Amino acid sequence: MAKRLSEKQKEYIIKGFTSGNNVESLAIKFNCSKLTIIRNLKKILGELKYKELVNRDKNLSPINSRKNNDIKNTLKDDGINKKTSIKESAGLENFNDNKSKTEFFPVESFLEIAPLDYEIDNTTRKELSSVPIKDIDFPKIVYMIVNKSIELEIKLLKDYPIWEFLPSNDLKRKTIEIYHDLKIAKRICGKEQKVIKVPNTDVFRIVSPILIARGISRIVYSDKLIAL
Repeated sequence: MAKRLSEKQKEYIIKGFTSGNNVESLAIKFNCSKLTIIRNLKKILGELKYKELVNRDKNLSPINSRKNNDIKNTLKDDGINKKTSIKESAGLENFNDNKSKTEFFPVESFLEIAPLDYEIDNTTRKELSSVPIKDIDFPKIVYMIVNKSIELEIKLLKDYPIWEFLPSNDLKRKTIEIYHDLKIAKRICGKEQKVIKVPNTDVFRIVSPILIARGISRIVYSDKLIAL
């Protein structure tokens, strides 16, 4: 029974045959009979194209093939030499070198921009990093650090390096901090302080007017800054 070739093998056979490989070498390579190779070539290429390629191979004897290769190599070398001589005589060699350098290292240039003819608002920029407390989805339980008298531990916003990019006026704001992780709160807690549990986080929305009355306008929570 004749061996069935895969579509990929058929593709390789067509490419090999049109590139100059004969039927016998292809049969050996794909471990099948020459009849199988010929049948597939005729089926895919057609009778006329197949015969045309077979006659081409017959006309190219080893001597003629060697001569053709010598002629091709000679023409190729002559072409390279001609291109090189033309390039050198026209000064194109340096031109191409300069061109490649220009592509990677653009020529320095500048564009003059006309000055703006309207007034610039120099007022203090608005602090846009905080999130309103109404938009915060608190977890069910958080933790806070207080002193031994159960007074809130109040800090200025400037005490937090993560927020140091804010305007100086915002850095003067009073803040309290809450923690979602008890271990983190205990690690930060000092000797004269204690950690308390806040089981109902809605309390922050309820007491926000009281906190604001005490000058506290921000809550620091993880990487968030909450505006009361």
